[in-house]
Amino acid sequence: RNLLDQCTALGIKLGRMPRMTDFKSGNPDTIDIRPVDVEDLLGRPQTSLDKGVMRRFVAGKRVLVTGAGGSIGSELVRQIAAFGPAEIGLLDSSEYGLYQIDREVSENYSGLTRRSILADVRQAGRVDQILGDFRPEIVFHAAALKHVPLVEENCCEGVTTNVLGTVNVADACVRHRVSTMVQISTDKAINPTNVMGATKRIAEQYCQALDLGRKGQDGTNFVTVRFGNVLGSTGSVVPLFQKQLENGGPLTVTHPEMTRYFMTVREAVELVLLASAKAEPG
Repeated sequence: RNLLDQCTALGIKLGRMPRMTDFKSGNPDTIDIRPVDVEDLLGRPQTSLDKGVMRRFVAGKRVLVTGAGGSIGSELVRQIAAFGPAEIGLLDSSEYGLYQIDREVSENYSGLTRRSILADVRQAGRVDQILGDFRPEIVFHAAALKHVPLVEENCCEGVTTNVLGTVNVADACVRHRVSTMVQISTDKAINPTNVMGATKRIAEQYCQALDLGRKGQDGTNFVTVRFGNVLGSTGSVVPLFQKQLENGGPLTVTHPEMTRYFMTVREAVELVLLASAKAEPG
C-alpha cells in the first residue's frame, strides 16, 4: 500500500512480480508481471465459506437469478452453475448484460440446462408468466437500481424498480409456490438516509411481512441478505476512487472520519448462498 502511494505520487505504474513457484521453464528473460488488482488492496485474505452447505442447497434444483447480467447477479450465476443445479434461469432487462453471462455459462458449463430471459421485473404480468413457466424452486432477486446519487435524482424509477419490482417477484414466488426467495439488499437499508436505502428497506419489509404471514404453513421462505461495499461491483466507490487516482486526484470521500468495510464480489455471493442455505426450513 505504501509503495502504491509513492508510485501514484510519482506517476509510476506499479506491478506485481510472480511468486517464485510461478516461474515457468522457458525464456528466463520473460517475466509475467501483472497489474495490481483492487483485491490486492483488501488488506486481508479473502474469506472462504462452507461450499458443501451451498452445494447441497443448490444442487439438483431449478434456480432463477434476476439481475443476472449485473456484477452481483453474474457472480451468483457462476457460483450456482458450479454447484450443479438441475436448470438455471438468467433474467435481466439489459440485453448486453444477459448476452455476456449467457455466453460465459454456455462456454464453461455446456452441459447445464439454462434459459436466458430478457425481461423487466417492473412488469408484473411478465414476471408472473416467467415464474409460472419456469417453475423455479429458488429465486435470487438481485435486480435493482443501486447507484445512490442517480436514484436520488430519479426517485420514481428507484421506487418502481426496487420496491414494486421486488413486490412483483415476491408475489409471483408465493403464487407459484417457490420454495425460497432470496432478496439481495444493502447496508444502506439500515436507518436509510437516502432514497436508494429507503427503497431497499421497504422491499425488505415487504418480504419480511410475507414470510411472517406463512409461519406455521407451507409456502415461500423469504431470506434477506445485506452487505456493504463490494469491490468492483456496479455502483461501488472503488471504481470511482480508481478513476480519480488515474486523473491525479483528489479522492472525494463522504466524511474524513468515515470507515468503509470492503468485501470482494466472490465473498459477497458466497455470503448470500451460505445465508440462504442456513435459513432453509428443516
